[in-house]
Amino acid sequence: MKNTSLPAFFYPLAAMLFWGMSFVWTSILLKYYEPISIILVRLILSVGFLFLLMAIRGKIEKLYKKDIFLILLSAIFNPFLYFLGENYGLKFSSSTIAAVIIATIPVFAPIAGYVTYREKLSWINIAGILVSFAGVLVMLMTGDFKLSVEPKGVIFLFGAVFAALCYSIMLKKLSVTYSPLTIVGYQNLAGIFFFLPFFFIFEVKKFITVAPNMEIVRSFLFLAILCSSLAYVFYAKSVQLFGIAKSNIFTNLIPVFTAIFSFMILSEEFTVQKVIGMIIVVGGVYVSEMNRKAKYEVRSTKYEE
Repeated sequence: MKNTSLPAFFYPLAAMLFWGMSFVWTSILLKYYEPISIILVRLILSVGFLFLLMAIRGKIEKLYKKDIFLILLSAIFNPFLYFLGENYGLKFSSSTIAAVIIATIPVFAPIAGYVTYREKLSWINIAGILVSFAGVLVMLMTGDFKLSVEPKGVIFLFGAVFAALCYSIMLKKLSVTYSPLTIVGYQNLAGIFFFLPFFFIFEVKKFITVAPNMEIVRSFLFLAILCSSLAYVFYAKSVQLFGIAKSNIFTNLIPVFTAIFSFMILSEEFTVQKVIGMIIVVGGVYVSEMNRKAKYEVRSTKYEE
């Protein structure tokens, strides 16, 4: 590990940077297109890139018949429901607030574990949830205790959080059999077919009226290749090098990257209240992840003994 520690940190940092930037690039595209159009183009480009990558590596895995239903079901939650929640949430809020709410996914993961696998919820898990909620409220409320963003934006974003939690349950089962490239590739492929009917019914007329420019092309390519493809590969490599517990701690950086680049690229307001709220949310996520890290290390020690 001594010889590879510096390059090893590249993988989680790059993944979180790309995911943090995804909110900025999506916000740019929302100036031109509706959410479903953005998601569909992003998935088409991502699938093309992922399967090309698998073909170059000579590792295009075939799905077992027994797993096809699980792949389709997982794709309903991610990318279908997750991206609907995230993109519509972005449409009715800001990129920084969206990133902070999405960053609470690891905080609520223990609840999903308790409901599905009856994993014990500790007081630290509960504290992490309450602290993160407090941080989100600080960012969402104005000085006279009114919401600074549209309520439906918040509802969509927490819907994305719920979809991600359901997805993680199914991902745990699929990852035993398939590589991350295969799982993401087939899920995104299924997602294309889920979004196509909605695209043709609601958005195709507006989509064809927009003349692509360099800002649009660049944002789509960044989202597809960096965020929907390489970020997942890098994160999988991070889990391989550091383990799940340590890798998840890096998710604290997502809203930080989003806030910085939203300020630099989108000129988004960077208030003291927003910074305080972000720190509180990140603190809640960190507390929850440290608890999970401790459990992971205890289990590892017992196994070694």
